Amino acid sequence: MVKINKNKCIGCGACAAACPEGFMVVGGKAIIKNPKAECIKETISICPVGAIEK
Repeated sequence: MVKINKNKCIGCGACAAACPEGFMVVGGKAIIKNPKAECIKETISICPVGAIEK
């Protein structure tokens, strides 16, 4: 299961762009809206600051 490190997240939206069914940006931080989305694990390598973790 992936999680978002809120201290690292800069709210860039790369995860939401790559996996819109899994993530959304709220209040300048990414949140997981569907942890079972098929594309969610692929976003770990997309995050520019490494805020998405297993």
